[in-house]
Amino acid sequence: MTITASPPPPLTVHRAMPPAGMAGGLGAAPTGNLRLAGEHFAASLLFLLAGSLGLIWIAPDLADGRFLEPRVAGVTHLFTLGWLTTTIFGALYQLLPVALGAPVRWLRVGHVSFATFVPGVALFATGIATSNVVLHHVGIALIATGIILVLVNIGVSLAGAGRRDVTWAAVALALTFLASTLVLGVVLLHNIHTGFLAEARVRVLATHLHVALAGWVLIMIVGMAHRLLPMFLLAHGVGSRWTSWSVALLAAGVVALAAGLTLSSRGIAWIGAVLLEGGLAAFIVQARLYFRHRVRRRIDVGMRFVATSLVFMALAGVAGAAVLALRPVPMRLAVAYLVLGLLGGIVLFVIGQFYKIVPFLAWITRFRARVGKEKLPAVADLYSARVALVQWGIMVVAVIILVAGTLAGHPRCVRMGAGLFSIGTILLFSQIVRVARGPVPEVT
Repeated sequence: MTITASPPPPLTVHRAMPPAGMAGGLGAAPTGNLRLAGEHFAASLLFLLAGSLGLIWIAPDLADGRFLEPRVAGVTHLFTLGWLTTTIFGALYQLLPVALGAPVRWLRVGHVSFATFVPGVALFATGIATSNVVLHHVGIALIATGIILVLVNIGVSLAGAGRRDVTWAAVALALTFLASTLVLGVVLLHNIHTGFLAEARVRVLATHLHVALAGWVLIMIVGMAHRLLPMFLLAHGVGSRWTSWSVALLAAGVVALAAGLTLSSRGIAWIGAVLLEGGLAAFIVQARLYFRHRVRRRIDVGMRFVATSLVFMALAGVAGAAVLALRPVPMRLAVAYLVLGLLGGIVLFVIGQFYKIVPFLAWITRFRARVGKEKLPAVADLYSARVALVQWGIMVVAVIILVAGTLAGHPRCVRMGAGLFSIGTILLFSQIVRVARGPVPEVT
């Protein structure tokens, strides 16, 4: 496939004003932290591309509700471990020193964990998808090594943090759930060879998914959004009460839901579900307050992704309650719930943050030393807003088609949605390549 890009429009130049975020502390001078974050972001983008193309491959399985197929698990891990977890690791390395006063304790360990975790995810996802025992064993060993190194490195950094607010609590809780996710993943992998879980396999898998997505990823998103959303929306003076409630309810909900699923207790599982719904609702309320109190009235493309993802998260909450209520569980509804929550909610939210953070860090790297001395391009000039809006529209439609096709059991519809999602990812890839390579004009 040949992709031809039209020449970018001339860049506008502006008086040397620091972009939103520098004042908030995110714009640290180019350091080892920034390089460490950058390599994680680059790898995560490749995983997103691989996962998006993998959606086309597994479209018939999604349409039939066959979420237990090995290839579905392999592609899912490209999104969860590859795109989301790798991105979060990169964001932590940049955010912790400036947002919490917690310098990363060992930068070299960060590079070592990257060098083990990223190849591990690639090998593990491939091994699971193709049922290759050697690949998924080597992969999980590398993943476990990388995660343990991150837990130690970030854990020690958090212990020395100068500020311990709701973001600190969210990061600490999320890391705890990440460790639990790893343990549950190893249990499920062992079950592939021994079958010792028997009929409990589906319950353990459901626990694994919710600990990973709600406990690890969503709590981390809530904690980071507390710092990033008001910064990028220029929404100051908004309290953090709803964020605190969200973190507490989500953490309690994950624990209760996991207990209910483990003990086969619908009552406890429902308590967990209600707590999770409350935590999600509190996060949406908090985000809505940021949008309502924003100084900059125009919503850029990054925040469009965020706003849309919140809608999909709310719909996923409704679908999740339906999955828990119905017996027997409609398999296609369960898959649609996962598509709404994972692709429509969490993946699109992180893409929105990607559009804010990556160009911002690229701008800082190139222009920080020239601030106040000359005219400089704006952060938004580093990528095409028109292409980004097209990508947003394509990916929103893609999620809708994926969900509708899954619920209808229509493989061609699901494959069309997967194809559109892949096109959106390719557009994102081209945008980030443009940010990384330029163009950066000489301005006077």
